[in-house]
Amino acid sequence: MSDSRQIAIDVRGAVKRYGDFTALKTISLSIYDNEFFTLLGPSGCGKTTLLRMIAGFEEVTEGEILLYGDAIANLPPNKRPINTVFQNYALFPQMSVLDNVAFGLEMRGQSKSQARTAAAEMLELVQLSQFAARKPAQLSGGQQQRVALARALAPKPKVLLLDEPLSALDLKLRKAMQLELKHLQRETGITFILVTHDQEEALTMSDRIAVMSAGELQQLGEARRH
Repeated sequence: MSDSRQIAIDVRGAVKRYGDFTALKTISLSIYDNEFFTLLGPSGCGKTTLLRMIAGFEEVTEGEILLYGDAIANLPPNKRPINTVFQNYALFPQMSVLDNVAFGLEMRGQSKSQARTAAAEMLELVQLSQFAARKPAQLSGGQQQRVALARALAPKPKVLLLDEPLSALDLKLRKAMQLELKHLQRETGITFILVTHDQEEALTMSDRIAVMSAGELQQLGEARRH
């Protein structure tokens, strides 16, 4: 891949300390526009901490993080054009699938009709249009995951963060969702950053992988597919 491509996220010498404990030790890496990038490593290696720093849920102790060339350290999470899909889908149980996806758009100032139109388009993208009127409890785990994805993609963020989003799914469904995620990333052109401890998952979906261990970046390279 050519380094002439636009950089979406630029992590420059980022350090994260909690008191005397250093969770991240001077991480520097660039993630390109329209790239599927994965942070891979065991539990406690710092990958989720880095993801949370990009999202704005954790402050950077030292160094900086740039989003398309702009420093974002002082921007609160809701002011960053970045969305996150968590392990827990956090869907509103009392709302329909359509209203779950539209909710965030209304919070951002769209009219109810605008939000519902955009939400319907997103549900079509994740192939859930026929379930728009259902409540989350009436859906399978995989379908709930796709609702969470549609909701995160609806505001058209510049970057989508995925924090072990498939870990609650069974193996067969996880495999299907891996392909679905890769397809969605290509379809939307949004930069995806995935956190996982699953090497096969990383290799299936990613353009490039950063391997982390004990708060350090061990290796960074393209995913070689068989």
